[in-house]
Amino acid sequence: MFVLVEMVDTVRTTPWQFERKLNDSIAEELNKKLANKLEDSYIFPGDGASHTKVHFRYVVFHPFLDEILMGKIKGCSPEGVHVSLGFFDDIIIPPESLQQPAKFDEAEQVWVWEYETEEGAHDLYMDIGEDIRFRVVDETFIDTSPTGPSTADASSSTDTVETQRKEAPYTLVGSISEPGLGLLSWWTNN
Repeated sequence: MFVLVEMVDTVRTTPWQFERKLNDSIAEELNKKLANKLEDSYIFPGDGASHTKVHFRYVVFHPFLDEILMGKIKGCSPEGVHVSLGFFDDIIIPPESLQQPAKFDEAEQVWVWEYETEEGAHDLYMDIGEDIRFRVVDETFIDTSPTGPSTADASSSTDTVETQRKEAPYTLVGSISEPGLGLLSWWTNN
């Protein structure tokens, strides 16, 4: 689920950080990255800041396809069930990947699995905050970096900018259409 990535970057430390140790200043600049190796520092003309090449490692969230994860239901919409892992929220389980037959309850704003037994039908609601087990079936990367100004009129470019802001750069698609997947409460013996 997590991958260790090695990177090299040049870190700029400002002159007012020179009072501290170089490692402390760079660690502050890298903030969430683990510094492993520092090279020589350079001060460029007209800048006054120190530029240091740093080799570091950090942990990246990247689950494998077919990996089974557990999260919490963040919300439901006609597009599917939205799931959060606590540190990552861009997970969707589309309607066709739910336990079937399923329906969206507009009044409650939740998905419902219409579970059939010999005793009759039972509606199992997928309420917000419930723990859910799902399989990762797809991932989507979208380049959300800014683009240059367009030649189109201002109103259409504003719409494009707002659309880009709503798209997540990395999205996981999940499935609960197998036995044992779905809300944890569905599979416990009472």
